[in-house]
Amino acid sequence: MGEPGTKEILSLEELEAVAGQRTGRKHILSILVENKPGVLTRIAGLFARRGFNIDTLAVGPTDDDNVSRVTLTLDGAVHPIDQVTKQLHKLVNVLKIRDLEPEEALARELALFKVSADGANRAEVMQICEIFRAKIVDVTKRSLVVEVTGTYEKVDAFERLVRPFGLVEMARTGEIAISRGRGET
Repeated sequence: MGEPGTKEILSLEELEAVAGQRTGRKHILSILVENKPGVLTRIAGLFARRGFNIDTLAVGPTDDDNVSRVTLTLDGAVHPIDQVTKQLHKLVNVLKIRDLEPEEALARELALFKVSADGANRAEVMQICEIFRAKIVDVTKRSLVVEVTGTYEKVDAFERLVRPFGLVEMARTGEIAISRGRGET
């Protein structure tokens, strides 16, 4: 790495290696917790104190009314994630934690896109929706609201294609995930 003030150019990979911020290893944590006030705050606080940025966060009920599932995705090295999961286990309301391997999990995201679509553009946007198996859920003279469900990559690809038409508004849920097969959750 160059000295301050030098004009030596560093690649993105070199900068990331030096900063230690991106590893390319995506973690999907599935956390079963007691359905009680303040649990999510304590979990998010634990990650914040350790300097982790949570990419997506989704919380919802399970088949048991007393238990909720927190699904969060983040980028991090394996060792620091292990430290955080050990500390998560110490939280009173945390019942079970699982770091799902991306190839062993089914992950989906839901997104709503409001896209400018009038005249000739409408037909093009509708074709893109058909290709992505997206569902048009609202139509006005000037726009369409489209629902897209799929992997993070699919939702990103859809966004890239409709953005040039005029992306008015977008809402994404964040990923939810479950392990494949008959294994435990």
